[in-house]
Amino acid sequence: MTDAFSPASPPTDTLVTIVGGSGFLGRHVVRALAKRDYRIRVAVRRPELAGHLQPLGKVGQIHAVQANVRYPESVTAAVRGSDIVINLVAILTESGAQTFDAVQAKGAAAVAEAAKAAGARLLHVSAIGADAQSPSAYARAKAAGEEAARAAVPDAIVVRPSLLFGPEDQFTNRFAALARALPVLPLVGGDTRLQPAFVGDVGQAIADIVGGRGKSGATYELGGPEVLTMRQIIELILKLTERDRALLPLPFGLAKLQALLLQFAPGALKLTPDQVELLRSDNVVSDAAKAAGLTLEGLGLVPESLEAITPSYLWRFRKTGQFRSSAA
Repeated sequence: MTDAFSPASPPTDTLVTIVGGSGFLGRHVVRALAKRDYRIRVAVRRPELAGHLQPLGKVGQIHAVQANVRYPESVTAAVRGSDIVINLVAILTESGAQTFDAVQAKGAAAVAEAAKAAGARLLHVSAIGADAQSPSAYARAKAAGEEAARAAVPDAIVVRPSLLFGPEDQFTNRFAALARALPVLPLVGGDTRLQPAFVGDVGQAIADIVGGRGKSGATYELGGPEVLTMRQIIELILKLTERDRALLPLPFGLAKLQALLLQFAPGALKLTPDQVELLRSDNVVSDAAKAAGLTLEGLGLVPESLEAITPSYLWRFRKTGQFRSSAA
């Protein structure tokens, strides 16, 4: 095993298996790797629903296979023969057997063990805020996943993105949808600091790490160019969507009580008690990561800001859509 996290053979001969590669971040990772001519295997629960990935590469370059991290034998089969394994499997809310522990802790262990059995390098995607002592089950499971990855593959690289934004996100689109539907927006954790990262930048960073820029065994923290409070982010979304809405700050205690009901709500209205817990803590790149160069900037990337990217897709939430408003 080399010190650098780089393929042992030319990219055209290197097989990268992306577990959970059909989701929001996955499609950007697939696109970035396809441009570098890697062979790409995407391991997902429903391969028949991964057809949208095919146009991102050349004919035959991207191949979807079935795997479910709750069934380790399926992961072992999907990873077999790989040179590099990337674990992107994650859930934002729990549902039935899809619990944080099953997917992000035990599932991460299954992927790491499969990578070890295949003799493959491992890149494990976690999240800023992963903490074994966190009151959030999501954050604890993320920390357990990191530990499992390193236990099986000690020189695995861990990537911790901050909140991701982009055209298909469940972050900016969610608040824009709420602003379109509600006269007043509830504000939970208005002073909590966040460092949103453009999903395209994170996809590029992961591809660069696979290509040899990553430090073996390191933990990267990937955040955008700005640290903003939750209030500032929502105010920016309101400005870009041309919606004049009042913000109603909610204490964490009251928000958690409401979340007991809203966790069963559909779409943008959904809010779980665990998400409320996450909003109690800042979600920003640490000083240690910045000092060590384990950031987007440290990888030589210039991250895009929220204000630079979101107008390209949030226009659909304006009253006049892509056209100029009557007040302009």
